This record gives sequence, structure tokens and C-alpha cells, in this order.
Amino acid sequence: MIAFGAMDSLRLSQIAGRFAEQRILVVGDLMLDEFLWGKVSRISPEAPVPVVDVVSESYYPGGAANVARNVREFAASTALMGIVGADSGGDRLLALLAEGGIDTSAVQRDAARSTTLKTRVIARHQQVVRVDRERKANIAPQQTELAIEYLARRTADLDGIVVADYGKGFLTQRLADAICAIAVEHGKVLTVDPHPHTSLGWRGATAVKPNRAEAFLAAGLAPSDPDAPAMGGGAVMEAGQRLLRLWQTRNVLITLGEQGMVLFESGRAPYHTPTRAKDVFDVSGAGDTAIAVLTLALCAGATPAEAAEIANWASGIVVGKFGTATVTMAELQAGLAGT
Repeated sequence: MIAFGAMDSLRLSQIAGRFAEQRILVVGDLMLDEFLWGKVSRISPEAPVPVVDVVSESYYPGGAANVARNVREFAASTALMGIVGADSGGDRLLALLAEGGIDTSAVQRDAARSTTLKTRVIARHQQVVRVDRERKANIAPQQTELAIEYLARRTADLDGIVVADYGKGFLTQRLADAICAIAVEHGKVLTVDPHPHTSLGWRGATAVKPNRAEAFLAAGLAPSDPDAPAMGGGAVMEAGQRLLRLWQTRNVLITLGEQGMVLFESGRAPYHTPTRAKDVFDVSGAGDTAIAVLTLALCAGATPAEAAEIANWASGIVVGKFGTATVTMAELQAGLAGT
């Protein structure tokens, strides 16, 4: 395996500087993240649980919408494709996306579907509980065809497509096949953040980015403790090679949390980049940041190893923030300057 070396920080910064030129479409399952912020002063007399006095609330785009939010921090144009309910959650999510300058013309609304809402109760900067409200269901065939028609019209004007599969039903094999075929036909970068339980094929994708658990499940391997070190000849190495063959993709990037990331590229030795995180407050959304920045870097002309390195730096920054956060260009450039 190739380990991280003295990669040219100027080159990485120049690549990041081209993010602003990119036009990206994000496709996937859309959610609304709700945060209830409060304080705990006592234990409930009804059960051994804390009583949280809520003092404020905030809302953020979640799921694939958070990937789009991460892309929008850098890109010239960010569009989003998915589906939401014809409900108050869908109204709020679409309003947030519009405020953020994200094109939602490819977002469909369905009165028979409820918008996925994830509520996190936070006290003293610690998550007390998360409550999920959702109804998972595959989209109707006609909704899939509308999405494919949009892709056929718009892909020529894009630089890249990101797919974020959260297993809520928007992505089907029919849609996945169409995304792959259209991206290949137009020579566009296509990256995928897969879901372990949908088992969709992504033949021809530029890169697929599973985390460790997703990679092991998709590769048919039993869970195991992290290899020490990550670049050893252990289970991660086997999973990566299996997934290159299984998914028939050019690159597989496995994220490993505190062990960083390992890139598997067809015809090359695996490349390991150790974690760049200095402080870890919240890992939620780190995968969204990683796939967004990986895609932007590939669209901006980075090699897969360079793109993995930049994505790793971005992830290391975002885990130092609390809640559904994003990374700014100033933060990313400052981090890259330290390489």
C-alpha cells in the first residue's frame, strides 16, 4: 500500500480553488434535520431520564440535501434531485434549500409520502436522544421516469453527479442504471455514497465511498475490529478489492473514522490517508462532507488520490463542529496549507 507522503499542498490548494467553477447535481434521499436545544436541571420523576427544558430550535437540510448544502459552500451551481412529502416538513426543507441557493426544480412532491424528519434533542452540547419520523417506500415508476427525463435534459450542462443513498426509497435499480448510463454517455464524474441495505449496482461510476461497516456488508465480510495499522494486509484490504470487482467502479474510497481513508483504484496499489481531525465533537454529516468534496475535487481535475486527500481534510474539519455542519473554502484552504 502507498502511505501518505509529502503531497504538494500548493497543488491541492489549486485544485480546491477550482471548486467554484463546478456545476454539480446531487441525487438521493432528502430529509429535514431538527435540533431542539435545551438544558437539563433534573431527572424526571416518571422515569430515570433527564428532563430537557427546550430554549431554542433550529432546522437544517439532511440526507442528500445536506450533501447539496456541502457542495453549495464551494460550487458555482448546485442542483438537487429527490422527493419530499406535501407537508410542513417538505415546505420547510424546500425553503431552507432556496435560501441556500440550491436549485430544487428536480425535487418532486408526493402527497402520499411524509418528509423524513430527524429530531435531535441537545443539552449542554450533548445529544440526549434522536427521534425519527418517516415512512420508507419506493418511489412510483412514473416518478422514476420523471427523474430520468430530467437527467437526460440536464446532464450535458453538469460537471458531476453525486448520489447519496440513505435507503429511504428514492433510489431504485432502474434509476441507478439510468444515472450510470447517462453519466458515462456524457463523460461526467459520478460518485456514490451507498447504503448497505439497498444493494444497488453502480457499474461505471467514477468512485463509490462506503464507510467501514457499509464496505464489509457489501463485500460479504463479517464485521471485525479495525486493522492496526489500517494499511496492514487485513480485512479492509480484502473488502476494497472485492468491491472494485463487485461494483465495477474505477475507485472505491473506504472511510475509516479515526483511521482516515483508504483508496482502492483499479490497477494501482491502495492509498492510505490518515485522519486529519484534531478535535472530534460530532461525526454526523462527515460522510456527506467527504462525498461532496471528493466529487468537487475529481471534477476540478484531481487524481483519485488527491481527491481522497482533500476530502479527508474536509472531513477532519467538519467533525470538529457540532451538528449538521459544513466546511468553508477558507477553512479547507487553511487545512491544506498545513499538509
